[in-house]
Amino acid sequence: MTGLRSASGLRVIAPAFVAAAPAGVRIRTRLHPTPGEEAALFAVGTHLGGLYRKDLAARVRTGQVPAAARGRTERKRGLTALSSSRWAGSITRATEDQYQSGVRALAAEVSTLRAACAAIQKRSAVPCGAVIARVRGYKTAAERHRKTRRLAVLQDRLTDAEARLAAGKPGIAAGGGRLWRARNNLEAAGLTAAGWEARWAASRLFLTADGESGKRCGNETIRIDPDGRLSLKVPAALTAAFGTQLRLTAPVLFHHRAGEWHDRAASNMNIRYDISHNPGTGRWYVDASWGYRDLPVPSPDILHGSSVLGVDLNADHLAGCVIDPSGNPVGAPLSIPLDLKDIPATTRDGRLRAAVTALLDAARDAGCHAVAIENLNFQDARSTGRETMGRGTRGKTFRRTVAGIPTAGFRDRLVSMAANRGLHIIVVDPAYTSKWGARHWRKPSQQTTDSTVTRHHGAAVAIGRRAGGFRIRRREDGPRTRQRTSAGQPSPRPGAAPPGMAPFTGLARPTVTNRPGPPGTRRCAAPRTVRGASTGLIRTE
Repeated sequence: MTGLRSASGLRVIAPAFVAAAPAGVRIRTRLHPTPGEEAALFAVGTHLGGLYRKDLAARVRTGQVPAAARGRTERKRGLTALSSSRWAGSITRATEDQYQSGVRALAAEVSTLRAACAAIQKRSAVPCGAVIARVRGYKTAAERHRKTRRLAVLQDRLTDAEARLAAGKPGIAAGGGRLWRARNNLEAAGLTAAGWEARWAASRLFLTADGESGKRCGNETIRIDPDGRLSLKVPAALTAAFGTQLRLTAPVLFHHRAGEWHDRAASNMNIRYDISHNPGTGRWYVDASWGYRDLPVPSPDILHGSSVLGVDLNADHLAGCVIDPSGNPVGAPLSIPLDLKDIPATTRDGRLRAAVTALLDAARDAGCHAVAIENLNFQDARSTGRETMGRGTRGKTFRRTVAGIPTAGFRDRLVSMAANRGLHIIVVDPAYTSKWGARHWRKPSQQTTDSTVTRHHGAAVAIGRRAGGFRIRRREDGPRTRQRTSAGQPSPRPGAAPPGMAPFTGLARPTVTNRPGPPGTRRCAAPRTVRGASTGLIRTE
């Protein structure tokens, strides 16, 4: 939709929509096993991890085939003899999920490579330094030669990816491809050989069990009763060493959503558990997750009668502005710092969560029922960014800035945290929000507050207005179509007000004075004040 153009050459604006609430919840807490229990957990996870990798390899060899031809029943029967029927079911389901995820990732890679090749081919067809049909050729012949060499490399990668996608055989590294590649350069990754081996072994453990409603505490394989006692079913190959059940001495205590988890466990509703190990800290964790029924998603039209907090996401901060039901910005603009550059992933996630919390607190204090954000997706920009985002040092810096904006993380975190507070997230088309917001709303917003209003705050106003169903662009000051000024007076200059009329800012009702014309002439009718149906602002006709 966003790639289409209207007759005037502007992009067609896609309709706004309300983001669906999360379909489930996942909580985590720490385990405190004894040294003997820790060794048993590691042995069970290593054994099941080996079975999982063998089943995953068999599934990849099968390729993309109908469900009836995937051989899941035969694979599960073979795994049951070495583990149990429930462990075999968890392994085969996890295998299928991982395989389908790999296929989607491979399809996304093919799409990215095709876009990059098409962008280079389009620019290479234009002579150096020329512009044909809004396509700019490369600046020099040397740059064009380098791009053709890069095109050859990308086409080779595309050919290989398309062949693997057609065969249905994605490349999957059990344990993580990034960690596997770090083995060849431990110094750059800041790891030792022993440290890498510990992380690699921990990442290949398989201690995941799907829940089942109606069973005791919602899970028969990894069970945590309402009192916090954890028991784990030992695979058949290890029962001689650890018995049929492995029970931890220390109770498990959930803190976040503890009441909800307790009610599900007491009601025998399905709960999935994942046990993981962090070799860096030597800690063990258990994650509990469950799903919700599909909740109805309201239409954006239902939320048009309430205040909205428009938010503009930037590389280093969040800019926000409250929009009232009439489409006007009210109150002081909001700026929340968001410094995520060159910090660890855990710290980055914590800062992003703190920024979202401050944003939702501001929405609650302002009485907003929804938060409006842009439908940002830089996948196309990242694939063709070298051809569309400048060149040289400046272009590289800009591409890094775009790549560093946490679009997906911010969207997912905001949707989940807003759902807990009863707020809706309205997603709008990002077309022209920054340009029109800075042009039409930065100065008018500055007139209503003593705080500094930046172009990012203007973009936040534009986002909020689009979410409320209003237009972003405002009409220029001056007489409207077929409207005359007082006799003998010239038409006002752009930006000036007509005689007898206060400057039109779009934020207050203009004052109209009906002045009579010279003697012997017909007086002009007083301008008629109406309210625009599409903008909600006061204007004159």
